[in-house]
Formats: sequence, structure tokens, C-alpha cells
Amino acid sequence: MRLRRGIAIAAIAGSVAVTTLLVGLVTNAASNESEWPGWLGWLQEHAWFSFVVLGVTMAGLTAMLAALSETRAPAAPPSASGRSEDVAEPPGAALVLRSLPRDTTAFTNRNAELERLVGSVRASQDRGEALPVHVIDGMPGVGKTAFAVHAGHVLSEQFPDGQLFVNLNGYTPGRNPVQAGEALASLLAAAGVPTQQIPVGDDAGAVTEARAAIWRSRLAGKKALLILDNAASYRQLEPLLPGGSGCLVLVTSRKRLAAHEEVVLPVNALPPDHAVDLFVRLSGRPADTLDRDVLEELAGLCGYLPLGVSLLAARLRHHPSWSAEDLRERLTATRDRLGELRAGERAVTATFDLSYRDLPPERQRFFQQLGFYPGTDLDAYAGAALGAVSVAVARAHLDALYDDHLIDEHPGGRYQLHDLVRDYAHGLAAEGDSMDHVQSVQRVCTYYLAALATANGHIVRSGASVPPAPDSAAQVETPSLESRADALSWLESERANVLACIRRANGLALHDAVIRMAAAMAPFLRQSGPWDQAVGLHRTAAEAARQTGDNQALADALAELGVVRRFMAAYPEAAEALNEAVTQYDAVGDRRGKAHALNQAGIVWYLTADNEGAARAQTEALALYSEVGDRLGQANALADLGMVRRQMSNFEAAVEAQGEALSIYRELGDRYGEANSLRDLGVVQCLMGAYDLAAQHHQEAFDIYVELDDRVHQAYALNELGVVRRLTGDLEGARDAHTQALEYYTELGDRFGRANSNRHLGTLDRLSGDAPAAIRALQEALEAYRDLGSRGGEAASLSELGASRGMTGEQNGAVEAFQRSLEILRELGDRCAESEVLNHWGALLRTSGNPAEAHGHFERALRLARDVRCPLEEARALEGIGRCGWMVDESAPAAEALRGAITIYRRLGAGASADEVERVLASRAG
Repeated sequence: MRLRRGIAIAAIAGSVAVTTLLVGLVTNAASNESEWPGWLGWLQEHAWFSFVVLGVTMAGLTAMLAALSETRAPAAPPSASGRSEDVAEPPGAALVLRSLPRDTTAFTNRNAELERLVGSVRASQDRGEALPVHVIDGMPGVGKTAFAVHAGHVLSEQFPDGQLFVNLNGYTPGRNPVQAGEALASLLAAAGVPTQQIPVGDDAGAVTEARAAIWRSRLAGKKALLILDNAASYRQLEPLLPGGSGCLVLVTSRKRLAAHEEVVLPVNALPPDHAVDLFVRLSGRPADTLDRDVLEELAGLCGYLPLGVSLLAARLRHHPSWSAEDLRERLTATRDRLGELRAGERAVTATFDLSYRDLPPERQRFFQQLGFYPGTDLDAYAGAALGAVSVAVARAHLDALYDDHLIDEHPGGRYQLHDLVRDYAHGLAAEGDSMDHVQSVQRVCTYYLAALATANGHIVRSGASVPPAPDSAAQVETPSLESRADALSWLESERANVLACIRRANGLALHDAVIRMAAAMAPFLRQSGPWDQAVGLHRTAAEAARQTGDNQALADALAELGVVRRFMAAYPEAAEALNEAVTQYDAVGDRRGKAHALNQAGIVWYLTADNEGAARAQTEALALYSEVGDRLGQANALADLGMVRRQMSNFEAAVEAQGEALSIYRELGDRYGEANSLRDLGVVQCLMGAYDLAAQHHQEAFDIYVELDDRVHQAYALNELGVVRRLTGDLEGARDAHTQALEYYTELGDRFGRANSNRHLGTLDRLSGDAPAAIRALQEALEAYRDLGSRGGEAASLSELGASRGMTGEQNGAVEAFQRSLEILRELGDRCAESEVLNHWGALLRTSGNPAEAHGHFERALRLARDVRCPLEEARALEGIGRCGWMVDESAPAAEALRGAITIYRRLGAGASADEVERVLASRAG
């Protein structure tokens, strides 16, 4: 990539030089001010030739600049040229708190630093300048995070649009630093961006840029506070910085970060007297009962770091019989225990060791296990699984460790270890049996699998299989998840921890755990995304299955990978994964799994206009589902087969398939499937002219989607209702429905749905006589369809675009659009839509004064419409034939055709169209 860009830049530089030379030649030729030597003189004498060369050079320069800019622009749709499918890297996720952690009691007397920060913020705000990034740096344990959080609480009222806290894991033991793209996905979700709206793809750089753009847009004009904790580098955090001027970003890091506009706020060890005051306050002892000289020595032994001082003070508070001298002796005896640590951390580690030795044996063991926890934060349930204790015992341990300042507390009963404490706990655990690490991770994975099974019971469709919990799941306690809302909330809270567990399990070669957890997370990631995170997960599971030779698990992982790839509109990659899944299911004799993969592959082929392939896949899937008695699978295959038949203009067969699917969905009590089939039935009935029935089914589907709180499908039902209203003359009602649908799609980030709404609104603009507005809306829809690879949408947009261009006199552009639309529709086999295009084209020819050619188009449209039983297009074709007949004085045939059109329009309920044709007949009769 760099080589190609270098060549392009060199070529551009050369072109600029040539352009400058030619401009000089042409200028001198015009002014005769001087003569150029040699062959340049010949060019000066023949100025016309210089003009030609100059024009060619400028055109080439423009093309190269465009090409170069394209290489920098991130593609909206995913590309197959990204990371190889063979790379199996477990996904990561950032832990984001939607509000600040609680302020710590250990915070003490950072008045100078706080005044500097508050003064910097106030000065920028008073001058109306953008707030600079404030980087808080210092050694571990010095209190950087405590200072950032305290400052955030002090300043929170100035940033009412939200406060977000992100742990970037820059120096967290056992955790890789959070990648900017993952952090952005978590930030966008925390800020309320629907996951469907978060960009995904294989090109990590392009995806990060796209997410960063949305993040900056989301915070534009807002006053929000963002704390980026534990950053490893400026490169890691740069994409996370808001673009607006009103947001304050506080960054904590162990090292100085090279930013251009930052304000650096170094946080150093406490002054000795402040450290002693902190010790006295946290010890719970009256100051006059403590020897201040001893306290100064204690504070010095822990490097005057707040973390160490807090731990020492807690020891004294929990041992009323100890004196400060007793504490000093114990600390001195343990300070060299872990000498491999850097000198600046050694004394702090000694305070950890002293605190640890003071714990009861069972709490010591629990604390050791915390060093093995793969996630970022945990609750009592995860702690219980990790320590192999009950939840009640785990909660008591966590509360006691918090009181001892060995862990920090977050909102919602969650706890987190400081990086140094985690490192210390991990070091203690590593001194024991090496298998203990593996067993601890296995226990945590078992807990998550059990909890995921409960959560999936709420979010998976009725009748669909749920990944089962392992047999050992009965040994762990799980949180109470009573509803879908509970399940989704728990899943979102635990997403980063579950993915971290999968990553750790993968690193420990616990392949079975990786496979099971990936399958258990699949339903949630299908619904909530980000889908590129799901792709990484299923790649990891597939590689784990290959390592163990588990073809069943490999097939399952490939099938899930194919589904997610379809969601991402990466159709070739989806088809490849699903085809391989079919092969693997065949190898293990899993007919149900093969049916699932075929059903999903059939959807991919339907979306890519391979109707024959789609029909074959759905028919085979239907047969397999019937063999194994999977009623939900049968309904799904029938419904998808109905959509294929509709796209092939086989309307009666489509109604039959959808009707059968609807019966099964109702039998199973699957409201989601019932609503989908009702909507699809309405679409077919609309094409067949049964507008009343179509409107009824669309309304029923919409009501069910409201009941299910599914705004995506509410929008789809609204669009279909809008179409029926337009066809029956209610243009205002149609616009309301399409506009509401467009708002939902925009909010949810559904590009395909948004394109549909724009296309329908463009049609309404055309019918209202506003051709420029129609062209704008249709052009936007066309570009989206092409980006998404939707050929049916592209053809429909081109058809309407041709009609709209015809209204503005752009006959050549209109014809070009009609021709391309017909090419696509003939490949798709959509004869009803082909008839519509021919009618549009015929209308353009008729109004352009070419009735004979127009008549031919209307005749072809009439044959197609009657062949597939599409009454609306039949009526339009008859109307066109009649109008052409009047133009060439064929009165009798024209009147007959127009009366036929009126009859069909009246039967369909299209009263406005019928009235207009009647006025034409009446005027000719008069």
C-alpha cells in the first residue's frame, strides 16, 4: 500500500512540474515576452499543442489525485481483502462505565494538581477554546486513577452530557491493551449508539476510522467528560478523542504520552506530611496516640505512595492491639520478599505482602485466585466460581478485601484489582500448583456457560435450540435473570469479561471451553454485535475445533461465521463459510445442522439474486427439517422459500409457502415468525392487487413487532404499509409511514432499510411532481443498494429514477436507467417489476411524442403482467395502450383498453387512477 501511494505521489509531483512548465509556455506564447530555448521554443511557437498537452496532464493529475484519495477512504461495506480467515485471534472488548467510579476515601490533598486542572479547564472555557487533553502520568500506585476520578467528580457539573470511564488495560497483567477499535465500539454502545449502527469489517484501520468518525459526530456540540485510564500509548487513545471543543478528556498513563495539544499533569508521590496525614486518617487512630516519627518512617518505606499508605493504615486499623512500631517491624521484615520488582515498586509490594499475611487462610487462597481471573472486573458470582466457594462466601471475601484496600469497588456490586495488586496476586498464585491456573479458568468458564444458558433462554426465539450448559454447571450459582431485559443487561455488562475468558482459555489450549463459550455467546452477538467481534470469536472457535479434530464443532462455528458474514453483507465470505459448514455437517451426519446451513446459504443466494440456487437450498433444507421433525426449521425454510418465489414473480406459490409457514409459527407460538410471515404475505398480496388484505396483514405484523419491541421490523412493516397506502391513493398517509420508518432505520443504523424508505419517498416525490427531490432521494437509495450488493433494490431505484429523470427532460439518462434496470430484473427473473419498468418507459416515449414505440413497450408490459397475474401493471399497460391509441386516432381499440384499465383500477381500490382515466374517456367522447 505504501509503495503504491509513494509511486502515486511521485507521479503527481512530476505532473505538477510539467503543468507548471506548460503554463509558462502558454503564457509566454500569448504575451511574446521571451523566447524559450531548443525544443521548448518549438512548443512555444505551437501554443495549441501546449494547450492540448496541458489539458491531458491536468486530466491525468486529477485522476491520480482521485485514486490516491480513494486509497485512503474506508469502504463502507466489508471487504474480502482483509484479514485471512485462517487467523484465529480471540476478540477483545473494553470495559466502559457509563458514569464515574465512586470517589475514593484514600484521596488526599492533591490541591495543587487539582487547582491546576480546574484552572486549565476554566481558562479554555472562558476563552472559548477547545479543551486540551489532560494527561495524568506517574508511577504505579501513585494515585493517578484516584486523582482522575476525584477530578471528574469535582468537574462533573460542568459536563452534563455524560461522564464515561474507560479502562484501556495499558499495563494490566495478563491482559492485552484494548485496541482503539474495540474501545470505540464499547464507547459508542455506552453512549447509546445502536450496535447495528457501529461500523464493522475486516480492515481494522478503516473500521477504527469509521467508528471514530461516528464517535466524534456523537459528541459534537456536547459537553461530556471522558476518562481514559491506563493508556499504553498516544496511538491507542488518539482515535478515542472527541472532535468537539466542549469535551474534557483525562488520560492516565504510567509514561509520558506524546500528544500535540495535551496538558501534562504529573502526579508524584505524596509529600511526607501529606502521606502521614493520610495514614492517620485511614488508620482510625487518634493522631496523638501515634508516634509521628514512626509514621514518617512507615510512609517512607512504602515510597509515600497512596496505595501503600492506604494498605498500611488498614493493617493498623484492623489490629487494635498493634502499635505503629509493631507495624514498622513487620513491614521491615517483608520488604525484600519480591526483589525482582523494580526498586520503585518494591516497598509497595512489601505492603501488599504484609496485608496478605494478615488475611485468614481461606481469604488468602481466595485472593490468590483473583490473580487468575481473566476479566477486568467481577461480581460475587464470578468470584464464587473462581474461588470454588459459595456466592455468600465470595461476597464476604470481596467486601473484606475492599475494606482492606486490596480491591476497588465499582457501581453495581462489582470489584476490580489495581494492576500492581493483580500482579502481586498472580505472583502468589504462580508459586503454587501450575494446574491451579487452568482449573481456575475452567471454573470461571463453567460459570459463564451456565449463566449464558439462562440468558439465552430469554433472547433466543421460541423453538430454537439453546447451547446447553455443561454437566458441571450444576455446581455453580448464577444470577437471577427473570426477563429478556435482565438477560441483555447482564450480557452487556459481562461481554468484555466473557471474551477475556475465551481469550485466556484459548491461550491455555482449553479448546472445548473456547468452542462452548463461542457457541453460547453467538445468539447475543448475532443480535447485538459488533459483528466483527463475532467474526473474530467464531474464527477462534473454528480453529479450536480444527485443533481437536471436532468436525461437529467446526461445522457449528462455520455456520455461525456465515450468518454473521451475511449480516455484514459480505456475501461471498458468507457463502464460503456456509458451504464448508454443509460439507462438515454431511461428514458427521448432522441433518439438522446441514438444514440450518442450507437455509442460511439460501438466504445469501436470494440476496445475491441467485434465485434458482436459493430455491434449491431452501427446498433441500425443508426436506431435511421435515425428516428430523424440526417444525421451526420447516417454517423458516418455507418462509424463505416464499420470498424466493415472490422475487421470481411466482405469487401463488409464494402465498402457499408463506401461508404454511404462518400456520406453523402460530402452532409453535412463535410471534416473531408469525409477524414475519404476515408481512411477507402482505407484500405478495399487494403485488397481486389484494390491497385490503395486504394492509390488514401489514398492520397485524406491525402490532406484533410493537409487542416484541422490535423497532427494526416495525420499520419494515411501516414501509410496506406506506406502499399500500400509496397504491390506494393515500399519498399523505404513505409519506407519514415511510418517514417514520426512515427515522427508525436512521436511529438503528440499518442502511438497507434506510435505502428502502428513501426509494419509497422518492416515488412519492415523483408522484407529487417534485422531480428534483425525487432524484435526490432515489440517487441516495441507489448508492446504498450498490454498496450493499442489493441488485433488486438497485433495479427498483433505477426504474423510479428513470421515470423521475423523464419528468425533467433528461431522456437519455432516463433510458439508460430503464435499460440497466431491465438487465438486472431479467437476471433476477422478476417479471412483475420488469412489467413496471416497461410501463414507465412507455409513458416516457408517449409523452415524448413517440406513440408507436411506446405502444410496443406497453404491449410487452401487458403480456408480462398477465403472465404473472400482476393486476396493477396490467391496468397501467392497458391505460398506456389506450392513450397511445388516442394519439394515432385508433378510437375504438383505445376506448376498449381504457375501459379495461378502469375496471381493474376499481377492483384494486385505486380510485384516483380510475377517475383520471374516466376523465380522459369523457374528454374524448365530448
